[in-house]
Amino acid sequence: MQGQIVKIVSNLYTVSNEQGTFPCHSRGKFRMDKVTPVVGDYVKFDEKECYILEILPRKNALIRPVVSNVDQGLIVTSVKHPDFSSNLLDKLIVTLEFHNIEPILCFSKWDLLSPEEAKEMEDVCDYYQKIGYTVVKNTELEKIQKLLKGKTTVFTGQTGAGKSSLMNHLDSTLHLETGEISEALGRGKHTTRHVELMEMYGGKVLDTPGFSSLDFTEMKKEDIRDSFIEFANHPCPFRDCMHQFEGECEVKKNVENGNILSSRYENYIKFINSKNGRS
Repeated sequence: MQGQIVKIVSNLYTVSNEQGTFPCHSRGKFRMDKVTPVVGDYVKFDEKECYILEILPRKNALIRPVVSNVDQGLIVTSVKHPDFSSNLLDKLIVTLEFHNIEPILCFSKWDLLSPEEAKEMEDVCDYYQKIGYTVVKNTELEKIQKLLKGKTTVFTGQTGAGKSSLMNHLDSTLHLETGEISEALGRGKHTTRHVELMEMYGGKVLDTPGFSSLDFTEMKKEDIRDSFIEFANHPCPFRDCMHQFEGECEVKKNVENGNILSSRYENYIKFINSKNGRS
């Protein structure tokens, strides 16, 4: 029988298909083969013995959060309390782009901004829309519902941004735990303790534990460069241009004239320098 892993708690894998849900264990051969079943995996399993027999080929897989076979990632990003972090947002976008997962940007806590701060954030949102990303606010529930249809969507973003709260508003039967923001640290407490795949609005959604750091272990510098999608709109004379020290770089010129958001370029430089052990 075939199904999809929808939840993992400890060593128990919940596998779902049209016949229902089955609590399963994994075979020891997976450990020997250094393969670990993850939420989102399509598997063959023995419904009588309740053992996973085989993991079917994955469309893609993420390390943080540990999920597979994802179509799009809804990045819930706080604009205030915790403060907006372009660095973390761009890290998440680059990570999703690298894994061929479509990023959707969802900004939360807009009501906490002053008029001046709101104007600055509107300019940021306009830029991300201009380069091709879908941008919504967490209060635009109907727009988000339509985006979920027919897709497997991972909800991710900074801790305390309101991922679980948003999912509770989308589906009031979920009753997902939400947390307070730590005044001392300026960030949220972790409330999602496991990854779970749920049906929602004609699609499937994944709530994941929040996190505040990522690295680019899997990526080469060129992978990071190619994940900044707007750079491709400004081709350089050199095909292998890294947009850092080269003299005739079109990307750098377009940063200077305002066509490329300066924070995006600054984050890009930080990301590729981190591959040299520099921040």
